[in-house]
Amino acid sequence: MPEETTPLLQSDSSPNSPHQQGYIETVESNTTAKTISEEEHNAIYNRFSKGRKIVIVALISVCGLLPLFISGSFFPSIPAISRDMDTSPSVVSLTVSVSIFAACIGALAGASYSGFYGRKPVYLVGLPLITIGSIGVAFSRTMPELMLWRFLQTFGGSPGLSVGAGVVGDIYRLEERGTAMGVFFGACLLGPALAPLFGAGVISHYASWRITQLFLGAWGLLAFICIATMYPETSIPGSRGIDKKRAELVAQNVAQGEKWFRIIWINPLKTLSLLRSPNLLAVALAGTVVLLTDYVILTPLSATLGVRYGITNQAVLGACFIPIGLGNFIGAPTAGYISDQILKRKRIQRKGEWYPEDRLIGTVIASATLVPLSVLGFGLITTYVEGRVGLYLDFLCLFANGVGVDLVLSPSAAYIVDVMHSRSAESMAANNGVRSLLISILLAALMPMLEHVGLVWTNLLSALLAWIGFVLLWCTIKYGEQMRSWVDVGYTRIEES
Repeated sequence: MPEETTPLLQSDSSPNSPHQQGYIETVESNTTAKTISEEEHNAIYNRFSKGRKIVIVALISVCGLLPLFISGSFFPSIPAISRDMDTSPSVVSLTVSVSIFAACIGALAGASYSGFYGRKPVYLVGLPLITIGSIGVAFSRTMPELMLWRFLQTFGGSPGLSVGAGVVGDIYRLEERGTAMGVFFGACLLGPALAPLFGAGVISHYASWRITQLFLGAWGLLAFICIATMYPETSIPGSRGIDKKRAELVAQNVAQGEKWFRIIWINPLKTLSLLRSPNLLAVALAGTVVLLTDYVILTPLSATLGVRYGITNQAVLGACFIPIGLGNFIGAPTAGYISDQILKRKRIQRKGEWYPEDRLIGTVIASATLVPLSVLGFGLITTYVEGRVGLYLDFLCLFANGVGVDLVLSPSAAYIVDVMHSRSAESMAANNGVRSLLISILLAALMPMLEHVGLVWTNLLSALLAWIGFVLLWCTIKYGEQMRSWVDVGYTRIEES
């Protein structure tokens, strides 16, 4: 069996740790120790059959799709909500910032508690909040009420992506993880494709946007029932905080220690300390400016593309979201598969060495071209090209942006799980949390900026920020080893990978 090496994730107990020497050393062990390690490693990922893993991914995808459906169905409803509440679309758009902030806090809290109690309890607490919040949104009569219930609704659904990514890391090996993560993200990102058409488009146009919210509440209730009855706890045995606490009590001969349970307070903001890692911070910031292009295009779509090409029918306006959602759906699994293949090929070329940043190589082209050029092109085309030609070219830009964003985000998510496997959900939550917080701040200025400087300059600024994201990713790929040596936040070791 070939020896496995890594340029930066050696075991701390290794006498040849890269923290002690300035060159790459081979991780050597005797055959017996390596065999035991492999058996233990395989046992972790063989707990569930292939079919059961598919069911698990399907369940977490439903939970991950729901918050994106919640946000995706809201954008096209903004004109109807503003008319119903007798206010301007720019005021209603502030609700988007509120919900993104709620997503930040909710993701951090959900991931923190999933590390202590497990994945399943977080789903069982969050999904009912979606149902309650959706009903509250449906019956809101004022903007303060709408913002309050949107906060609760989004808070409940926000752990879906970060905890779901942690679940993928729980059940799939390193070489399978990118593809599985891509499938998970691809399924989740059906939301941007379907929500505007069926949720905010057809239902809102022929019934009411309030009916859409009641539909989301029913979905949350159904998802709760499915998770409660069909989803097994996937956390690696003994890795949860509650498992460690019980083991400690048993070791101290405390009666009933193996059944210990208590509701504890966990500071969700503590998870953000993981961003002391230059690698995690760089990937988070790059993902922020890349995803921002999505919001820059989608949030004001009814006021930009809708007004420019005279689209007033909400069902038709909702259909205009399909190209970007279709791009998301195609881009995510494709990106995951490509990142797995790059990782395998590079590892073979290095004769067994695992260099985690290899997974990010596939993000370079998309972050340099598809993402910034699509948002810039959308602004220019919408402003200067009339008629059907302009509309079709805009659709092409929307599709390119959807593909490009996921060619960046999907491998980035798999990379975070790779390097922080034992704290995968928390790392993803920190990533998503800072991303949501920054985007909520930036989006608050989006509509005023559109009104003052226009669509072209607004989208140009977004494109420039996306190019900065490309630089951050390139630096992480090239200097990842050195960057990780600056601050150790508990990176995955070679024997844990």
